[in-house]
Amino acid sequence: MYGVREWWRDMAGELAGLVLPADCAGCGLPRTGLCGRCAGLLHGARAAVRRVRPHPPPPGLPAVYAALPYADEARAVLLAHKERGALRLAAPLGSVLAASVRAAADAAAAAGRPGPPVTDAEPLLLVPVPSARRAVAARGHDPVRRIALAAAGELRRGGRPARVLAVLRQRRSVADQAGLTARQRAANLAGALEVPAGAGRLAAEGPVVVVDDLVTTGASLAEAARALSAAGGRVVGAAVVAAAER
Repeated sequence: MYGVREWWRDMAGELAGLVLPADCAGCGLPRTGLCGRCAGLLHGARAAVRRVRPHPPPPGLPAVYAALPYADEARAVLLAHKERGALRLAAPLGSVLAASVRAAADAAAAAGRPGPPVTDAEPLLLVPVPSARRAVAARGHDPVRRIALAAAGELRRGGRPARVLAVLRQRRSVADQAGLTARQRAANLAGALEVPAGAGRLAAEGPVVVVDDLVTTGASLAEAARALSAAGGRVVGAAVVAAAER
C-alpha cells in the first residue's frame, strides 16, 4: 500500500533531483536528469520495438516485445532507476514500455487468437512481474510497478485504455537469478508465483500483458503468464523495456 512514508520518500527523491547536480543516468555527462542524446535514444526506441525470442524459450513463454537492447546507455538508465532510486526516470522508461505493450497488443489482435478479440476499446491490463519483498525493501521502491504505472498513463494519453493490475505475488522464496543458466532460472521460478484467491476475477476483465523492465531467459515472464492463466487471466503477450543479448 502506498502510504505517507512512501510519499515522503518519493517526494524527497524528486526534490533532490531538482536541486542537486547530477550526471546523466545514461552516459554520465554532468547534467540534471538525462542529457539530450540519451533522452533522444529512449524517445527513438519507441519506434524500434521488435519481438524478441530468448533461446531456448522456456515453456509457456508468451510473445515478448522489447524496444532496446540491454546494453550501454539503456542498461545504465535501467540500473539507475532500479538500483539507485532515480525515480524521475520512470516517466521516460514508462513511455518506452508503453510502446512495447502497444506492439504486443496489436500483434495479438492481428494474430486472431482464440477467445475474445483484442480491440482498441478494451482496457489493457498491465501486470508487472513482482519483485521479492526483500528487494523492494532494500531499494525503497518497486521499479517494475513504477514503470508500469507510467506506461499505463502514456497509453491512456494516447487513447488506449489501460491500467496496472498488480495481482501477482511470490508464494515461496527464490534464489538470486544472477549467474544462473536458462534451465536453472526456469527451475528456480517454477511455481513461484500465484494470484491470490479472489483476485483472479480481476485478471479476467480484459487482455493481460505481462510487463517487466528486462528479459533475459524469459523464465520470469513465463512463470508470470502461467500463474495468471491458471487464475483465469487472458494473457495476450509480454512487454519489456529492454532485452539482454544472449
